[in-house]
Amino acid sequence: MRKMMQQAAGMQAEMERRRAELASQSFSGSSGGGVVNAVVHGDGSLVSVAIDPSVLDPGDPELVGDLVVAAVNQALSAMTQAAATSLGSIGGLDLGELLG
Repeated sequence: MRKMMQQAAGMQAEMERRRAELASQSFSGSSGGGVVNAVVHGDGSLVSVAIDPSVLDPGDPELVGDLVVAAVNQALSAMTQAAATSLGSIGGLDLGELLG
């Protein structure tokens, strides 16, 4: 039981280390062929959105909104994939001794 508790504590420490590492990383996404770019941090916070002025059409303001949403979602998807890869690779507990 003691070994299992030590393994759990080690896994928790490793998970916290990886979360902190992920939070310090930036992830980007773009849409409209690169006319809108978004950057998020690994903690999910939106850092920046850059819009090429050529896409700004006063007659179609919804287009820019759609492009921003698509770019942010792409950046968030990249962050989510990185988190799944990093945090998903933490090993499980060895229950062999406990179970028999």
